[in-house]
Amino acid sequence: MRDRFTIVGRTTGCHLFEGDGTRPIDEENVHVKHTPKRVQFPEEIAAWRRSIEAEEERKEAGGLPHRWNNARFAVDRVVVTRTHLSEEPVVSLALRDADYFDFLTTSLNLDSQPQRNGLTLRQQYLDGRDPVDAPSWMSCSFGVNVALETGRDGKMLFSRRSAQVAGPNSARWNSSANEGLARQHDLPQDGSAISLHAVARRALFEELAVHDGDGAKVELLGFGLDLVNHQWAAFFRAVAPGLDEPALRLRWTRGVTDKWEHDRFEFVDADPEAVLGFLADEPEERWTPCAPALFYLALVRGAVERAGDDAAGRAAVERAERKVMTDRGL
Repeated sequence: MRDRFTIVGRTTGCHLFEGDGTRPIDEENVHVKHTPKRVQFPEEIAAWRRSIEAEEERKEAGGLPHRWNNARFAVDRVVVTRTHLSEEPVVSLALRDADYFDFLTTSLNLDSQPQRNGLTLRQQYLDGRDPVDAPSWMSCSFGVNVALETGRDGKMLFSRRSAQVAGPNSARWNSSANEGLARQHDLPQDGSAISLHAVARRALFEELAVHDGDGAKVELLGFGLDLVNHQWAAFFRAVAPGLDEPALRLRWTRGVTDKWEHDRFEFVDADPEAVLGFLADEPEERWTPCAPALFYLALVRGAVERAGDDAAGRAAVERAERKVMTDRGL
């Protein structure tokens, strides 16, 4: 069993696997190993997948809206160790091949379709077990989530997932930008390793039109596991020194690669009290399971930079949380 991240008196559906926001995980300390071998479902579950594929092919042939089966990755394991002297975190992420229909096979049936043994996938593979150790075919999704701060006016950006986006997080507040690892985009053709930092920069560009020329500083702050939907996530903070809310909103009017993925944005002062107040004021059911943990880590990182001290930074965020809860009677 894994504990659940709690903020402003709310217990979320996210387990914070690694990171407390005080210091970033160095890019050279993140090792991603890809094994070019597909996940293998048990035969009964494989039949569910074949049914999904046949249904989507039927829709496509009939000119109906259908899901596109893009190539992605399944998570074999995530292991965190520490360097010998400075005790810096070292993360090893092992991936193998999967696709979107593999992900749908488990995500759509976690709780709804019992197997022949009478158990749902959650009951057999997650409940009463450590979800971190679930089989790789249960983990066909790894997302990179970014909390963006605008340096020019000191704002934190919240993005609401569009109702047009399929999945359990539709129409909910989420990270500023997020991307699932995809083989087409994120597996280098030269044989080099997958870079989570590169995926974070891709997310900023494709969803928010923040490009390399903006000089955004991108830091990996931790990893989480969405216990509701059983999805792994990497948490990043990005600070774009030359951007502000008007500049970004102007860019969005001129086109964004994945503009359809969000239907609302809110810019909130990037101080702990304002951000935690926004988290508290929006109803709990309007948040994705892991977004609150991401923004908390980003707040701690910003507070540590201002204070120049890990403990003082965390304490500042905790004081702000207490004030928010007191002011709102939580």
